Amino acid sequence: MSQSLSQLFALDSLLTPEEIEIRTTVREFAAERIRPHIAEWFEDGQLPARELAVELGSLGVLGMHLDGYDCAGMSATAYGLACLELEAVDSGIRSLVSVQGSLAMFSIHRWGSEEQKQQWLPPMAAGRAIGCFGLTEPDHGSDPAGMRTRATRDGRDWVLNGTKMWITNGSIADVAVVWAQTDDGIRGFVVPTDTPGFSTSEIRAKMSLRASVTSELVLDEVRLPDTAVLPHARGLRGPLTSLGEARFGIIFGALGAARDCLEIAIEYAQTREVFDKPLAAYQLTQAKLADMALELGKGHLLAYHLGRLKDRGDITAEQVSTGKLNNVREALAIARECRTILGANGITLEYPVIRHANNLESVLTYEGTSEVHQLTIGKALTGSTAFR
Repeated sequence: MSQSLSQLFALDSLLTPEEIEIRTTVREFAAERIRPHIAEWFEDGQLPARELAVELGSLGVLGMHLDGYDCAGMSATAYGLACLELEAVDSGIRSLVSVQGSLAMFSIHRWGSEEQKQQWLPPMAAGRAIGCFGLTEPDHGSDPAGMRTRATRDGRDWVLNGTKMWITNGSIADVAVVWAQTDDGIRGFVVPTDTPGFSTSEIRAKMSLRASVTSELVLDEVRLPDTAVLPHARGLRGPLTSLGEARFGIIFGALGAARDCLEIAIEYAQTREVFDKPLAAYQLTQAKLADMALELGKGHLLAYHLGRLKDRGDITAEQVSTGKLNNVREALAIARECRTILGANGITLEYPVIRHANNLESVLTYEGTSEVHQLTIGKALTGSTAFR
């Protein structure tokens, strides 16, 4: 964040020197390695994900909030700050990291056997192995309990059949954490992607998250040994707990996209002359900038507060929903408003604003739509469930 924006809320005073150092390290990596290429990757709908994964692993951000198994063991707040800096460049980069660390790695770390952890977590932390998280289906997004993917017993093996949709990292993954219905409720499975019957197809016709690999997973008589089951996950608690981890990263990440838009808008308004004076000198422009700075600052305060709660082990699902709902909604509003300041230039990839806005349209609805989070908060306020 620019010095003037940060000073409005004295945000750095709320962080430790170590957290500031981590933030700076990730910001510098993103600026040097990713920002010069991201507009081209977005336009081409391509991402050198495997190459980037190894570099991100060397940086220490893959599963950085997990302990052991070559993971960095950093605080939740530090992880959030890393997500913020990555998404300041592009939401697709943060998605790569959060799906790897907060969905696939977290699921194995939290629910897996010791053998599963030893096999997968070290190479995933290093970026040598890429993971994906197979929960969403073509007809079952917000209601995962209705999933149709099924795992049935056949002797000592399991046989999986079904389809998963909108899976980040799917086509490049070495391992998929797949959730399926069984006679004993919903269970999780660690599925090596070279298992016979497992196939993927990349979803290409996207106008959002173009610098991200999004795929369909197909499981056709995929046979797995009993050791593939996540032994400590039963029912929806397993996947929903993992989703909570990913949502936490989004609370911070969305602010990065908003910050990037606002900094570009301020710089542009100061140099663009309209009627013989800078656009920034007009009251309407300053009102827009002031309102956006307020929402961005408040979003940071909320994210930092939730980070401290998570580090103490006190955060609740309702609080995560509050942070995700507010910060993504406000980040998208900021991106759209910044586009108006840039005018026609705001729709080109010469500037990052329309790219962030397009990406945030997806962030608004994945890892729980705004409506789902509203109903989660509503239930906390009223005690009544309104999902059905």
